[in-house]
Amino acid sequence: MPPRQQRRRSYDQYCASARALDAVGDRWTLLIVRELLGGPRRYTDLHTDLPGVSTDVLAARLKDMEAQGLATRRRLPPPGAATVYELTPRGVGLLPVLTALAEWGAPDLAERRPTDAVRAHWFALPLLCRLPAPEIPTVVEVVVDEGVFHLRLGGGGPAYGDGPAEEPDARLVLDSYTCRELGEGVLNVEQGVTAGRIKVLGDGPFAAALRGS
Repeated sequence: MPPRQQRRRSYDQYCASARALDAVGDRWTLLIVRELLGGPRRYTDLHTDLPGVSTDVLAARLKDMEAQGLATRRRLPPPGAATVYELTPRGVGLLPVLTALAEWGAPDLAERRPTDAVRAHWFALPLLCRLPAPEIPTVVEVVVDEGVFHLRLGGGGPAYGDGPAEEPDARLVLDSYTCRELGEGVLNVEQGVTAGRIKVLGDGPFAAALRGS
């Protein structure tokens, strides 16, 4: 006799918030969305950047996200020839939800616990709503203690990317504490530059605007 398939839990409430939590309320789902907001990722990459998740849970969450229309799988052409997961437009629509959660949770980063894992690109979402909105699509590279990531402002493509940008319009160099304060909103770039805590590199107009010049 085949094993009985467990029914996916639902709040069974005719409420938009309850419906949303039916789709993304399970543990790990929104953090998978956070990773995929940076662009298509392989299963192994997701597992590496989600320390603490088991392979079974990750596979189950990805399957649920496909069923909910939040993510899809596709095969990269050679020479990549790897299967990647990426967000659908419905999944990308969770960006303001994640940025709002990041903004709300930023004050809780005041103290890093000994058990806390960290990845440089985890600082990306809190910064998205703290940098000035550019008139045209703009890429900002951010260098912190833990590594490098880049932000894509003004729409077009993934919200951020892990690692250096090919041709950033501006580059911010700062420590993770200052980056946290930027995300929390208690410091802006111009204040950080004036205090010598942030170095802004780049000759373009956006870099100049960040320097307040």
